[in-house]
Amino acid sequence: MIHFPYIALPLGILFFLIVSIGRQVDAEGATALPLLTLLVLSEFAFFATGIAAFIGFKQTRVDGFKPVYVVSSVLCLLLSISFMFLGITLWPL
Repeated sequence: MIHFPYIALPLGILFFLIVSIGRQVDAEGATALPLLTLLVLSEFAFFATGIAAFIGFKQTRVDGFKPVYVVSSVLCLLLSISFMFLGITLWPL
């Protein structure tokens, strides 16, 4: 069994918290973290959780249904989708 979804899930949650807190705008209109940092964190977490979801679903087809593994893979997929939309909303137009 490949353990990458178990590693990517808490990492994705941690990055989601960092990006969510870091994008808060203060009185001057600046974010708590620089925009490039937020975008890089969001992109890295998007790829890491997306790859974890892919590996998890592929491994589930090989090894069979294991509830904790499937839940971890589904949560990684949801995190990957949320990071995609978060990155799009962070991008200045």
